[in-house]
Amino acid sequence: MSGGEAQRVVEDFFGVIRLFDDGSVVRGDESTIMPAGPFPDAPGVQWKDAVYDAARGPKRFAAELPAVVLSVQYRLAPEHRLPAAIEDGATFFSWLRAQAAAPGAGAEPWLAESADFSRTFVSGVSAGANLAHHAVVRIAAGQILLGPVRIAGYILFSAFFGSNERTATESDPPVGASLTVEMSDQLWRMALPAGATRDNPLANPFAPGGVSLEPLPLPPALVVAPGRDVLCGHVLRYAARLKEMGKAVELAEFVGERHGFSVGQRSEATEELMEILKRFVHKLLNDVN
Repeated sequence: MSGGEAQRVVEDFFGVIRLFDDGSVVRGDESTIMPAGPFPDAPGVQWKDAVYDAARGPKRFAAELPAVVLSVQYRLAPEHRLPAAIEDGATFFSWLRAQAAAPGAGAEPWLAESADFSRTFVSGVSAGANLAHHAVVRIAAGQILLGPVRIAGYILFSAFFGSNERTATESDPPVGASLTVEMSDQLWRMALPAGATRDNPLANPFAPGGVSLEPLPLPPALVVAPGRDVLCGHVLRYAARLKEMGKAVELAEFVGERHGFSVGQRSEATEELMEILKRFVHKLLNDVN
């Protein structure tokens, strides 16, 4: 700042993320809004870190499914606004393609020995579900080449979508919702390109100017919609629009659950969700066989 002027805070998300008028960002203690790690080990699950991009620095599913679970790290907003995280996803899939194509020198041995790349699922929670959608769309549009990797299906948990037009669950928020409309609006302001609205295709999958989903060969989808979530209307609209286009979509509604409940404490709802997830995965794997 010139002339010794003090920085002015333009966005403050519960002290966890503070964005200043000069573009600088200060991050606080994230454990105030999400559980702090480390999380307890799950029996029968092994894990390790692998670098898919030298420029970038959920055990639960792995415990319940016969699967290798790859948890992808990506650049965060507002330091790196969208589509940076989506580009990181594309970089990851390039790495995965290389792993599948050349399981010899330079490959991760544990992945080559354990993974069936022809039966890959893409999933994400909240913002991660938004990124999973964009990754699948880019793959279906031929913008991300997979080589021997094949996407069998994708799963969206509490997807973080938006639009300028309010949905019913935003206009009349459900009682007990942990995420408010004001919070989601603020997160969009910090995540979208400067000056963009919630009708940017990065937020709204059906926005004018975005990729048309109807002609794309999208894989089968499992869409999980918690009812006590102001974004539930967007999730329900996503599933309904895909069904109207003739896509294979399974909608799992959890009326009494909040945004992101799938990664919360173990409960009857998460147990039910796990059974739905296992049925979805096993059905598609049987179809592949």
